[in-house]
Amino acid sequence: MGIYLNPNNDRFKQALNSEIYVDKSGLISVTNKKINTEQKYLCVSRPRRFGKSLNLGMLAAYYSRGCDSRALFDNLVIAQDNNYQKHLNQYNVIYVNMQEFLSNSKNIEEMIENLTESLMIDFEDDFNEVVFHAKLGLTYNMKRIYAKFNIPFVILIDEWDCVMREHMNNKDGLKVYLDFLRSWLKDQNDVALVYMTGILPIKKYGTHSALNMFDEFSMLDSEKFQRYIGFTDDEVKKLCEEYSADYAEMKAWYDGYKLEDEELYCPRSVVRAIDTKKFRGYWTETETYEALAAYIAMNYDGLKDTVEKLLSGQEQSVDTRTFSNDMITFANQDDILTLLIHLGYLGYHADHKTVYIPNKEIADEFVVSMKATGLWKETIETVLASRQLLSDTLKGDSQKVAEAIEAAHRRNSSILNYNNEQSLRFIILIAYYYARENYDIIQEMPGGDGFADIVFTPKPFIDAAAFPPLIIELKWNGKVESAIDQIKSRHYPDALTSYKTVLLVGINYDKASKKHECIIDKYHLV
Repeated sequence: MGIYLNPNNDRFKQALNSEIYVDKSGLISVTNKKINTEQKYLCVSRPRRFGKSLNLGMLAAYYSRGCDSRALFDNLVIAQDNNYQKHLNQYNVIYVNMQEFLSNSKNIEEMIENLTESLMIDFEDDFNEVVFHAKLGLTYNMKRIYAKFNIPFVILIDEWDCVMREHMNNKDGLKVYLDFLRSWLKDQNDVALVYMTGILPIKKYGTHSALNMFDEFSMLDSEKFQRYIGFTDDEVKKLCEEYSADYAEMKAWYDGYKLEDEELYCPRSVVRAIDTKKFRGYWTETETYEALAAYIAMNYDGLKDTVEKLLSGQEQSVDTRTFSNDMITFANQDDILTLLIHLGYLGYHADHKTVYIPNKEIADEFVVSMKATGLWKETIETVLASRQLLSDTLKGDSQKVAEAIEAAHRRNSSILNYNNEQSLRFIILIAYYYARENYDIIQEMPGGDGFADIVFTPKPFIDAAAFPPLIIELKWNGKVESAIDQIKSRHYPDALTSYKTVLLVGINYDKASKKHECIIDKYHLV
């Protein structure tokens, strides 16, 4: 047993000893099927704090010959697998975190030297029957171990892409790093499995495809791995029941990543919310707002308008195919949006090929980052004013609501789009930004004899007496009274019969005068 060779199971044992542990050992069933096959190269990219490192610790504990982990796994899901005992603690495991070596090195070349030397020391300590030749490198000496003992290697690499992120402009150094990984890992019979984690996919770094033997599983396409990296909806629901946490509020704050047929939550945020009994941003505590601010400040192809649209709760079409898989090469807005998907700041709807802001935790981070850029003053003013707008709406102050909507429309609509009916709908949605803390917002909701323009329904954990449903009907060059009449005559409130009171909000925009009118009417259902 060494530091990086055949580690013990202490790290996984620590995870099991934690008060909150969600069994992800089913991942081992997937990786076992890849051992000694053409599909033995796996790269799982996920945002930070999604449990990637914890899973690596689990894989190390399961495969490593440096420990006996039967007692740790016998009561987990993997123990039911037919191949459970076949692979348990049967491999020479190399487990390295690239960030550790990079942080202690002056450059990429020194990092590779330090990594190689560290592993050679472990080889010499653990296999003293073998004569090693350090100058011939890792690949040769691993083959000598395999030839002597006929035990293959499982290689686990955490944060493989930290080099690509921190030295993004060092093209020569990155080529050296990729060539090192290729010579170490590719087409080696002594390697049974390689499992790497990172934030970004790997295939398109520049024109160098040194690692094209890997199957990649990302926030765009995760296949069998989605339920093992992140908490599923069922897992969160079970945790909420066990720890008496509000499931609906947990969902509003941390749900929203849709991969294949699963909805995923950030594990760190869920666990912290249960621990502290407070719902707020936890995932973003591990990042600085500058990371997001730097990208949205670029404003490629009108990115500003797109972010405003996303903040209003809408989705945006995206073409992810042109993304270069690095953090510096951006040809258009789609490249920025695709990067933000990989970083976890946006969710991706594969069926619709659209992006969206996944939850309240991330939406708040967008607001903080927009403040930081200093370039989106008008949008931020509208967002900050949205609390007062909701308060005035609930008080029935139609004059103040009309003035607030008019100010938001003036601040956030370009001259070309100002006189546009869709523009008014968008302005309403972003002007009521903070209403999402208390409401679910539905556009074109069916009710009675038609479809209501915009409906706000209280979230399950919200007191409907304090925050009653809102039905908002929009008119363009019409009469504001006709908006209220339409809500009543077409019986839109019939869709909300589980509530006692509904606020009817009619808003009209006059194209010639650019003035807004509002009427608010309290409607009693029982």
